[in-house]
Amino acid sequence: MNDILPAPAEHSPGSIGTEQDGPVLHVRLNPAQRDDQLSVAALDNLTALLDDLHERPDIRVVVLSSAGEDFCLGADRKEYLAALDADRTGTTMRRIADKAHRLCQALENTHAVTIARLHGKVIGAGLALAAYCDLRVGADTCRFRMPEVGLGLPPAWGGAIGRLISEAGVARIRELVLTCEVFDAATAHRLGLLHKVAPLDQLDKTVAAWTRPLARRSPESLVMTKRMLTGFSQASRTADLSALDAHLLTAQLTRPQSRDLTTF
Repeated sequence: MNDILPAPAEHSPGSIGTEQDGPVLHVRLNPAQRDDQLSVAALDNLTALLDDLHERPDIRVVVLSSAGEDFCLGADRKEYLAALDADRTGTTMRRIADKAHRLCQALENTHAVTIARLHGKVIGAGLALAAYCDLRVGADTCRFRMPEVGLGLPPAWGGAIGRLISEAGVARIRELVLTCEVFDAATAHRLGLLHKVAPLDQLDKTVAAWTRPLARRSPESLVMTKRMLTGFSQASRTADLSALDAHLLTAQLTRPQSRDLTTF
């Protein structure tokens, strides 16, 4: 594999890493293995990378994984608080939340087939990010959680609720969002949040079982099929309010009693 598409210099280059293997681009969160939270730098770099793919028709598959101990522990709450401290109007906070929305839309709309390779904990924004991938495989030791309500926040990150409901159904997502309960890989598979479950040491083999045939498919048929699936999926979200997520999140965070994000 060879490194390609380095993160833009104006952002933190250490927030993501990339490697290309023919038509497959591997994108790894937290390449320095220092922080399993999803930072603003990671949002910017991932969005820029996906936007750049419009000029890269040779990339047919994107595999999203993490080099850290966990796939993702959610959004960086310290950055949220810092943004609110720096700008009490909430404008900066809304800009951060809008970045999440743009990233998820870029994932959904890129021509490449996207695969989430999950391990460890997949929490909050990490689950939302994975949900926007076309295919998802998780280690059998994965643990998932949507903790926002427990933190006193609405589940407003990247339009995740609409996507999760379209993937897994409103009844179970309602339960998991309201209770904030931890659920395992078997439950995620049963709900449709995972397409496959594998032992941790078999994750790469499972991903390869998808990427090898996808790499052989006609590029035109892959793009057209993804567009069709995305279109039907979006049509099922007839009351999609995801554009309001940034406003909902900021409105709650700017309330004085909602500033403690340290407890679950």
